[in-house]
Amino acid sequence: MDTTEYKTFLTVFTLFNVLSICWCAPQRFCEPGDDASGRCNNGPDEEKPVCSEINLGYCNDLDYSRTIFPNILGQRSRHEVESGAEYLLLSVIHGLLNGECSPDIRLLGCSVLAPRCQDLPNPAPVKSCRSACEAVRKGCGHAFEGIDMAWPYFLDCDRFFASEQEGCHDPLAPLRARQEVAFSNLSPDEPSTIIQFTYHSNAQMYSVLKRTAAKCSHISRTYSIGRSTEGKDLLAIEFTDNPGGHELLEPEIKLVGNMHGNEVLGRQLLLYLAQYLCSEYLLGNQRIQTLVNTTRIHILASMNPDGYELAAAEVEDSNDPEQQPHHNQEGHELNGWTVGRTNAQNLDLNRNFPDLTSILYRNRRIKRFRTDHIPIPDSYWFGKVASETYAVMKWIRSVPFVQSASLHGGELVISYPFDFSRHLYEERMFSPTPDEQAFKQLARTYADSHASMADNNTERCGASFIRSGGIINGALWYSFPGGMSDFNYLHTNCLEITVELGCDKFPSEEELYPEWLRNKEALLSFMESVHRGIKGVVKDEEGYGIKGASISVRGIRKDVTTAEDGDYWRLMNSGTHIITASAKGYSKVSKRIYLPAQLEKAGRVDFLLKKVPVQPVRPDYHLFLSSSLDTYERFDPYNQFQSYGRSEPGEPREPRDPGMAGEWQEKPWWWTYFTQAGVSAPTWLLRNI
Repeated sequence: MDTTEYKTFLTVFTLFNVLSICWCAPQRFCEPGDDASGRCNNGPDEEKPVCSEINLGYCNDLDYSRTIFPNILGQRSRHEVESGAEYLLLSVIHGLLNGECSPDIRLLGCSVLAPRCQDLPNPAPVKSCRSACEAVRKGCGHAFEGIDMAWPYFLDCDRFFASEQEGCHDPLAPLRARQEVAFSNLSPDEPSTIIQFTYHSNAQMYSVLKRTAAKCSHISRTYSIGRSTEGKDLLAIEFTDNPGGHELLEPEIKLVGNMHGNEVLGRQLLLYLAQYLCSEYLLGNQRIQTLVNTTRIHILASMNPDGYELAAAEVEDSNDPEQQPHHNQEGHELNGWTVGRTNAQNLDLNRNFPDLTSILYRNRRIKRFRTDHIPIPDSYWFGKVASETYAVMKWIRSVPFVQSASLHGGELVISYPFDFSRHLYEERMFSPTPDEQAFKQLARTYADSHASMADNNTERCGASFIRSGGIINGALWYSFPGGMSDFNYLHTNCLEITVELGCDKFPSEEELYPEWLRNKEALLSFMESVHRGIKGVVKDEEGYGIKGASISVRGIRKDVTTAEDGDYWRLMNSGTHIITASAKGYSKVSKRIYLPAQLEKAGRVDFLLKKVPVQPVRPDYHLFLSSSLDTYERFDPYNQFQSYGRSEPGEPREPRDPGMAGEWQEKPWWWTYFTQAGVSAPTWLLRNI
């Protein structure tokens, strides 16, 4: 046999052996791609099913005691089950979902990992009922979405579960029976909304907000307004009957917490408020349903998540006996007075906004000077602008907010603009805005609804507010430039107050529930107060809304402007007022209105403007306009920041480098639960891959 014949023979012989091995290999029951994703385990040989006792710690409370191996996933032993990511997920699911859907998810998963064994005539697994799986997925799917986790593959209702006609088993029947007994024993006086009054890490905060939005997806959604200096999402949640967009004549309100990272009570109250609005709406609370259906509510629980982490670490250190001898106590026993106050750049965010108040004071005596919608001076961008400040400025420019509250800590009082004194050398000087009366009414609404803020006998934190009833003009208390409230007022239509919630910036966890009780009614009353004053639509002769039209009130040198579709809102106190609507290229229209003291909703005042020839502008007036009004729309002229999109956190990020296409820049926060345990990576839990 020559060399060529030998090579041919060897090739044929090798191919025959390979084919023989393939023909004799046991049939695989995995679907394509399941091996790579860890969705099944197949051994080289078939094993006869064997019944055995259940010895899995997290599955020992099933209503049967014997299971079968290999199980439905093909896992051949207890050790193989305990070594898998599926079992690890069931062991940590209570903590991941913060107690929600427990033990439903665990029991359902255990019925797949440790199915009931049917002994006769041959050992076989009894699958759980598909209807039970579908009910759990319907009730708990939002919880997985809330933490950016995919629904576990082994809880696929069509693949691993059976119908009632196939003789399936319902693993949740005993649990439902116990729950029915427990519910029947509840007193009617028990609270209908259950909230865990504990502190939340940043990851837990994001989880709570997203789970809440998923639970009430018909009235709520989460969105990111940008990122912090260290890249954390500035995650907001909104509540309205049509989430995702502005509705004509529906006022918009925002609540901002944790601007100073170590002032944490406001952050927690806003998390509780979001859960409360969702739960009470679903329970049919008429007051909450009316509020949500007629208002668009935006909640930014933490404007400074980077600072919060520093403040929370300080609390942990102060509670550590080994650290206490070396711990520098700066203020309250649980937290330093300044640790974590600033952002990661060491910038105080409430001193970082453009100082428009000084511009107002310099130009207020000019006859034609416009005291509203003052543009951001170009010089502002030459300084240090925090990522958080930039994001909030873009936010309030893009949404027609009517009123706002920023929640702080360190005192017990409501302050309102102006926060910067009208005299450069006066640290404490009464410096009212043109809307002084409207601001006082806003502040009174919150303070009077608070359990103790308006009581002059309440112990304060050092400052004296005798006879003020718990409210004060900001500059009269202490003066500072670059504040967020002044910027809201002078750059947009929004009226913002500052709520100082108490002396303790980082109260103990035991105080969270009492503080919620003190502030719940105040928060609700404040949100409801947006429905006062007047509202309306400014249209042209063809019936189209006029964007940017000015609504002025005689005697108040501060206008509001109409939104995209021509609608507007003007917070005003009761009385008789002269209202004028005007727009460039249109005639002016004035109306005399009367607002009764007990009006429960905003009065409707519409305007129809006729087009007129545009009048030439005086030369000196044109110079002024070119430096102010014409530059209002220009934002970040030097493009010093990247534009942050409003995509949902959890969507695929940009890859770190071209070689990582398809990989996220960062994994979800719960990924470390699995990587640290040393199990094979459960890529089937990642969404959007």
